[in-house]
Formats: sequence, C-alpha cells, structure tokens
Amino acid sequence: MPLEEVFFEIGIILVIAAAFSMIVYRLRQPLIIAYIITGILVGPSVLALANNPEFFDVMSQIGVAFLLFTVGLGLNWRSVKDVGGIALATGVGQVLFTSAGGFFIGLLLGFDSVTSAYIAIALAFSSTIIIVKLLMDKEDLDSLYGRISVGFLLVQDFIAMLLLLGLSGIRLGSSIQEIVISTTAKGVIIVPVLWFISAKILPKVLRYVAKSQELLFIFSVAWCFLVAGVLVYFGFGVEVGALIAGITLSTSVYVQEINARIRPLRDFFLIIFFIVLGTHLAVDHIEGLLISTIVFSLYVLIGNPLIVLFVMRSLGYHPRTGFLAGTTVAQISEFSFIVIAAGISAGHLDQSVLALMTIVGILTISGSSYLIEHNERIYERLSWMFKMFEPSHMLGMEKQTVFTAKQILLFGCNDTGTELLPVIQNMKRSYMVVDFDPQISRQLSEQGIPNIYGDVGDEAFLDELEADKSKLIISTIPDFVISSSILGFLKSKRNSSKTVVNFIPLGSKLFFTNSM
Repeated sequence: MPLEEVFFEIGIILVIAAAFSMIVYRLRQPLIIAYIITGILVGPSVLALANNPEFFDVMSQIGVAFLLFTVGLGLNWRSVKDVGGIALATGVGQVLFTSAGGFFIGLLLGFDSVTSAYIAIALAFSSTIIIVKLLMDKEDLDSLYGRISVGFLLVQDFIAMLLLLGLSGIRLGSSIQEIVISTTAKGVIIVPVLWFISAKILPKVLRYVAKSQELLFIFSVAWCFLVAGVLVYFGFGVEVGALIAGITLSTSVYVQEINARIRPLRDFFLIIFFIVLGTHLAVDHIEGLLISTIVFSLYVLIGNPLIVLFVMRSLGYHPRTGFLAGTTVAQISEFSFIVIAAGISAGHLDQSVLALMTIVGILTISGSSYLIEHNERIYERLSWMFKMFEPSHMLGMEKQTVFTAKQILLFGCNDTGTELLPVIQNMKRSYMVVDFDPQISRQLSEQGIPNIYGDVGDEAFLDELEADKSKLIISTIPDFVISSSILGFLKSKRNSSKTVVNFIPLGSKLFFTNSM
C-alpha cells in the first residue's frame, strides 16, 4: 500500500477516535470504550477503513509492550513484602474463585473446555490502570479499601505475568510439563542476572542518562525493546519481556520521570491496540453472542464484588470494606484481551471469542466506573443485606460485661494515628483506639493497647461506644463519608467534645468543635 494511503488511513481513524473520545469523555466513561467503538466502526463490517491489518497489528503489539512496561515500572519487587497477607489472600482467592466460576458458566453456555478455560482466565483479571485512575479521582487510594485493592491488583499482575509465561510456551507447541520445567530453568538463570543488572549496573547507567531528560527517555525505550528482544530469543513472549523490563527499572529513583516520559508514547500505541480489538468485532457477531455477553458481564459486575466480599469477610474484615474493595474488580483487564489474543494466535480460539470478550469489556468497564464512583452510596442503600455478615464490634477487646466511655477516642490507627498514639498515652487519660482493619486490631491487642474493631461510620456502633460522652475524639480515617457521619452523630447528641477529623478528600485537616 502506498505511503500516502497509509497516512490517510491512520489520519481518518484517529479523527474518528478523537470525535468518539470527546463524546465518551462527556459521558464520563473511560476512553478505552471510544477506541473500541472506533475499531468497530472502521472495521470490515461497517466502514472498512482499516485496510492494512499487518501494519496496525504491529503498532498494537508495540502498544501492548509499552503497557506492560509501564505496569512493570509499578511492580517494585522490593515492595512485594509490603503487599500484606490480606492482599495476597484476596488476590489469589479472587482469581481462583472467579476462574472456577467462569469456567463452569462457560461450559453451561455450551463452550468447549479449552474455550471455557481461556474465558475463565480472562474474566479473573481487573484493570490496574482503570482502577488506580478511578481511585485517584475519588482520592481513595489512601483509604483502607484503596490500599487493599492496590495490593491485590499487584498480586493479580504477578499471576498474570506467570500466565503469560505459560501462554508463550503453549504458542510454541510445548506441553504443560515442558513449560513448567523450561520456565523454571530459564527463571533460575534469568532472574538472578536481571536482579544483578537492576541492583548493580542500572543505577550507575541511570545516574548518567538522567542528566538529560531526552536521553533518559530514549534509554528507557531502548531498554524495553532490548530486554523484550532478549527474552523473546530465549522463548518468552514480547509481553513478558516488556513487563520484566519495567520491573528491572522499578526500583530506580527515576521511575516516576521514566513513567511520565513513556506514558504519551504508550497511550498513542494503546489507542491503536484497542482500535484493532474493535476491528475484530463484526456487527453480525453481536446477536449470536447476546446471551453469553449478558451472563458473563453480570458475573463480572456482580459476582466479582461478592467473591471479594466473602473472601475478605472470611479473613475478618467488615462487609463494608469487602464490598468497597470488591467494586474495584468489577471489570476485565487489558490482560484479558492479551490472553484471548494469545489463544487465537495459538489456534485454540476463534475470532468470535475475542468479539465476546470485547463486548464484555465495554459493558464491564462502563459499569465498574459507576460502581467505583458511587460504591459508598450503593453500600449504604444495600447495607441491610450484609447485616448478617457484620462481625462483633468487640473484636480485639478483652471480653467485658460493661463498656465504659473513654475520655479520648482515636478512630483509625494508620500512619497518622500511630504518630498520635504516644501523645495520647502521655496525656494520662482513659483512651480507646477504634480501627476498621482486623490486622491492626490484633497488633494493638498484642501490644496491650485498648482497642475495638468496628465501623465508626455506623451510628449504632458510635452509640454503643458512648462516643458522645468522650472529651476528645480524633479521627484519622481518610474517608469523607465516615467523617461526615461522625460529626453528624455528635451533632445529634449535642456533644460538646473537641473533635479532630482528618478530611483527606479536601486535602487538609478540619478541626471541628461542637459546643452546643
């Protein structure tokens, strides 16, 4: 195809994408939806404008590589130990239960076992990029459920990396046993080498190239292609290579600058990636996939949050925390499309499965954005359904028949609360720490610090605490709704205590004195 025609083709496709993006942005939806819709429109079943599929496929693969490279930049392997048991248990549990449920649903809908297995894996992963962006927009990243969500997303990303390793071997025709042995052997060699380079060599190189932002940018891009190319040579996929390339740079002090420089390049090629996904979705496929699309979409939108809620409740967390964290996994991920594409490349799936997952992706990404934005309001409306799952308020307290009001109440023992605790103890007044995290409650109990595990956003619990009789209440919980509930409760009780509430969404601490 002549260069002028390719240029015109790219130009008209990007103009259409920009037009749909403005509409979707106006509707407050993720722009990914606009790109996929553009792909459907320019695809062979509608306008047939994408007449150079090989060129666009290469560009989309570059987009996938840059996406996984930036994901790798956020997977600092030194921070794996900080993920915590709850993130590990929830992340693994959610992937296992979602995959098992998705597999049986696939069989019930008439898919064969191989196709059901691919679909089940695709349904198990959530979009780190979308979730983190939405949590940042809500300023909930520092909340308890926000920290847990980011933690189990990190676990999901590591599981996805292992799956990509396996899929790379399957595409080469290897058996499961050969994949495990080969991957383990290669990992034993490659991981120490990359760790040595990352820890001993890269810091010196980066200190030199960081003297010029342009040089840092070109080095980062080159490093992504170099590591990916080397790992492809050793039998790994481009996706795995790009992900590992990002991980090797993730411990650098320059990681934020690298991320900022790579992001525009990544976004451009990702636009092409999602447009190419849309071109594979023929309009005549939609009618035949209607029932499967509805069932799988409802499973992700409703089933995933419930799975996370039950897993976290079994670990001792309040249903509110489980529900809020669960809403963050109510969509499928970019990894989902990569997994299905890998299955098609290996000859295990046909194009109709990609069409199915594309529609599910559009519906779940749209629905989850509303769920995350309004999750607290939704929980308040549905809280009556979860009453039976609420734990005893006295977890972490020595059992006692009569609870006496404390002069000082500290709500939330996070970083700020931990710093305030010694000050409170030096005041020589009776005090009580209240926290929503059962792990923190257990740690406080082991240290002999009086505490209660409970939801201070629940007025019945505040009444049980006799919070209105306290002389000083300090809340460090970064949640606007909970802070408002505390102040509303005290106002209704005409409490005259001094209350310090930490309003993280407003970017500052509000000192509130109720002196009625």
